Amino acid sequence: MTSAPGATGDLPGTPTLPRLLARNAHRHPRHPALSWQSKDPNGTWTTLTWTEVHERTATLAAGFRALGVERGDHVLLMMSNRPEHWLSDLALVRLGAVPVSVYGTAAPEQITHIARNCRARLAVVEGAAQAAVWEPLLADPDTPLERLVVAEDGAEGGHLPYAALLHEPLPEHFGKELDAARPDDPLTVVYTSGTTGEPKGVVLTHRQVMSNALALDAVVELPPHVEHICYLPFAHIAERMLGIYLPCHRASHVYLCADPTRVGEVVRKVRPAQFFGVPRIWEKLSAAVRAVLSLMPAEERVVIDRAFTVAREHVEYRERGETPPAELEERYARAREDVLLPLLAAGGLDRVTWSASASAPMPIDVVRFWAGFGIVIMDAWGLTETTGVATSNSPKAGFRLGSVGRPVESVEIRVAEDGEILVRGSSVFSGYLRPDGSVRSALDDDGWLATGDIGRIDGDGYLWLTDRKKEMIVTSTGKNVSPALVENALKEHPLIGQALVHGDNHSYLVALLVLDPEAAPAWAAANGVAAQGSPAALAEHPEIRAEIDRAVAAANSRLNRTEQVKRYEVLAEEWGPLTGELTPSLKMRRRVIRDKYADTLSGLYGD
Repeated sequence: MTSAPGATGDLPGTPTLPRLLARNAHRHPRHPALSWQSKDPNGTWTTLTWTEVHERTATLAAGFRALGVERGDHVLLMMSNRPEHWLSDLALVRLGAVPVSVYGTAAPEQITHIARNCRARLAVVEGAAQAAVWEPLLADPDTPLERLVVAEDGAEGGHLPYAALLHEPLPEHFGKELDAARPDDPLTVVYTSGTTGEPKGVVLTHRQVMSNALALDAVVELPPHVEHICYLPFAHIAERMLGIYLPCHRASHVYLCADPTRVGEVVRKVRPAQFFGVPRIWEKLSAAVRAVLSLMPAEERVVIDRAFTVAREHVEYRERGETPPAELEERYARAREDVLLPLLAAGGLDRVTWSASASAPMPIDVVRFWAGFGIVIMDAWGLTETTGVATSNSPKAGFRLGSVGRPVESVEIRVAEDGEILVRGSSVFSGYLRPDGSVRSALDDDGWLATGDIGRIDGDGYLWLTDRKKEMIVTSTGKNVSPALVENALKEHPLIGQALVHGDNHSYLVALLVLDPEAAPAWAAANGVAAQGSPAALAEHPEIRAEIDRAVAAANSRLNRTEQVKRYEVLAEEWGPLTGELTPSLKMRRRVIRDKYADTLSGLYGD
C-alpha cells in the first residue's frame, strides 16, 4: 500500500506545514484530525476535524499575535501531550513563529539554558507547578522571557490564562499574515536531551521535515488516514515527526495520551495500525507480557509456544526476502487466527501492521520475542540532527532483525575509518542555534555530519549499530568495549530490566543491574519464591540472586573475555527521568548513574 491520500505529492513544489493544513481542511474537511480524553470520571473523548483544526489554529494565531508574537519569534511550550500543546504548535507555525517544546522533566538549569539560547519572550506552560519553575526567569536580567501563559483552568495565578488566546477576534486582513512560511524557514528548534553536556538547539526547516516525511512514507505500508497514539514528549524529534508533522502530511488521526503510563488503555481503545516505541517502551511491554505468560497453565503455554515458533519461522523467510512455503503460510494463518490475534487483541495490538523503534540499540531478544507474535519491530536509526529517521528497516524494502535498516531516500551514509557513522542529505539539519539567532553549522566542507555513533554497513547495505563513540569503554589493557552490546546481553533475562556496564581504565567490567519491576514479582510467584514486601526484598532474596548469577553467566558465555562482566550489584529501584538516571527520551545518563553509584562501583573493584 502506498502513502496516505493527500501526501505532499499533491502539492506543486516543496510544501510547508501551513499549506498541508489548508489542503487537509479543503480535501478532508470532516475527517478526524485530533482526539483527546477529558479528566472527568467518564473519560469523555473529544475530536476535532481537519476543518476545525484549521479554524482553531487561526484563532490561536490571532491570540498569540495580540501578545506581540511576530514572524521569526521563538515561543517556548512546556506541556504534556494535550490539545493546547498540539494546536499551539501549529498556530505558531501558521503565524511564522518558531515553536520550541521543552521536556516536562527538564531541570531548572536546563530550562534557563534553553530560554537564554532561543531568546524567547513568551512561554506557554501546563499548570501552577510548571509556572513556579519558570517564574524566576521573568526577573532574570540575562533571560528575555517576559510573560507566561498557563494552560490549566484556574492555575494561572497572576499569569495569562490560555483561554484568553481563544477570545481574541481575528484582526482585519489577518489572513495575509498567516501561512506565509517558505520552505527554508525554520519550522522548529528541537533541543537535544542532554545525555552529556548542555542541550543544543537543532534548527529544522519546513524543507528538511517534508523531505524526511516523504522518505519515511516510501518505506512503510499504512492504511489511509492511519491512527497514531501520541504519548512521547513533543520535545522528542520522534514524536514531533510522528505526532505532528506526519499526521499533517498524511491527513491522519492523532490520539493524544497526556499520561504515558496510560498508553496501554489508549492502545486498547484505538487498536492502532501503527505503534512506535523507544526500546525501553518495548522492553517494558515485553516484560509485562512475559509476566502474564509465565503464570498461564503449562498446557496453554505449550500451545502458545508452538504458535510463537511458527510465527518466527514465517518472519525468518520474510527477513531473507523469500516467500514462505504454502504449508507454512497455512500453519501461520491458523496460529495467528487461533492463538496470536486473541493474545494481541487483549492488549489492543491485533491490528498493528507497522511497529517501529529508534533512539537506541534494540535488544535482539526483545525483537525476537515480538516476532513470535508475528510483529516485526522495524528498528530505525537517526538523530535530532537528521530530522529523526536516517535509516530504517522496512516491510516493503526489506529488514534484518538486529540492524537499523538501510538509508531512507533523503540521506546517504558512510562509515569513517574509526567506525563513526557519517550522514548527509536533504533532511540533515541546518545547524545549532546561537543566542544571537544565527545558526552554527556542524557539517564538514562536503556536507557530512559526524553523528557520534559507531557502526558498520553490511554487504546488503544494512547498518548495524555498535554504540555511541563517547560511550565506548577503554579498559586498562587498551581494549575497546561497547557497553550497549554487553548491557543488551544481560537484559535478555527477564529479571534484569536495566543494566549499566562500567570499566574505563580497569582490567575488567562490572555492572549495575536493576530488577524489572513487572517481571521480578511474576518470576518469584512462578518459581515459588516467597519474597513479600518491598522490591529490595526481591533483590536480596537468595534464589533471585542465584538466578541472576545464572543470567550473568549465560550472557558472559556469548561475550568475549574483555566484554565479560566479572562482578555486579543488584538494585531494586528502577531508573527514570524523574530521578535523573534517564533522559526524557529514556536514554541512560551514564555519568549521572556513575556519580550516583560511585561508591558501589568502586566497591566492585575492591578485593
